[in-house]
Amino acid sequence: MSVPLFPAEYLGFENYIPPFATATIIDTLSGLNYGSGSAGILDETGAQLGQRIPLDVQLDNHLISVSRLALLLGAGGAYTRLGQCLYTLGLGNNDFLNNYFRPEFYPSSRIYTVEQFAVVLANRYKEQLQRLYVAGARKIGVFALGQIGCVPFAIRRYGTNGSASGCAEALNDAAVLFNVQLKSAIDQLQATLPGAQFVYIGSGSDMLMTSGLKALEVLDSPCCTVEAESGQCVPDQPSCPDRSRYVFWDWFHPTEALNSLTAAAAFEAVRPIVAHSSSVGERSMIRLAAAVQAS
Repeated sequence: MSVPLFPAEYLGFENYIPPFATATIIDTLSGLNYGSGSAGILDETGAQLGQRIPLDVQLDNHLISVSRLALLLGAGGAYTRLGQCLYTLGLGNNDFLNNYFRPEFYPSSRIYTVEQFAVVLANRYKEQLQRLYVAGARKIGVFALGQIGCVPFAIRRYGTNGSASGCAEALNDAAVLFNVQLKSAIDQLQATLPGAQFVYIGSGSDMLMTSGLKALEVLDSPCCTVEAESGQCVPDQPSCPDRSRYVFWDWFHPTEALNSLTAAAAFEAVRPIVAHSSSVGERSMIRLAAAVQAS
């Protein structure tokens, strides 16, 4: 995933945040990436795609890192360090794209209305964020869902029904419902957890219209040659001649051009909670996330 690189650059890091799976104990001092493609807030999300690491397991892995940090710094030092870390989380896309709106694999849409599912999902996410806080996290940025109905996969699978946006608006509406619940949950956590600094990072479509999104001219077509079954890039095939004009690489994943805009806007959102860290040595970045994938 390329998104974590840009916020790390803004914080002064020179390299990618290493993944938990291959990280050394020393890597724990400067932050880790726990993200997993196709994973979700709910454990079952993305199961049809094979192995993935849902958020609950990402949080288990984070606890392992906390124990390693305690070995290096002692319990008190580890607690202080965790309080300096910037945590970013971006989940929920797959819980709709690879769960609720995939009735051939999951019963969610037969159990819940979309409004009910948004509430269930946000409540589960809130519990997980509380768990992260209990583990020592204090500076936590949480990304809202973007316009998931505008992902090329969603347009091709669900159609646009003549919508003016050219997107699958039922999915976009679901994202809005979830974001309302998520914002409320973040506000409640901020109000009730001592010392917490939660930041709700609005959807990319809201933040970026004034910071360069209009320069990305190709919104609904992939930059690469796409394999029909997986919706991902065919290996060793040429890509589009000017990738800076494209929003998506394939049917699911954003290009570097969009990620850079998203990261710039996100950094502005979280700037207040990193402003008091005067050096890279005092800053660590922890990424818990899920790349959007579908078959």
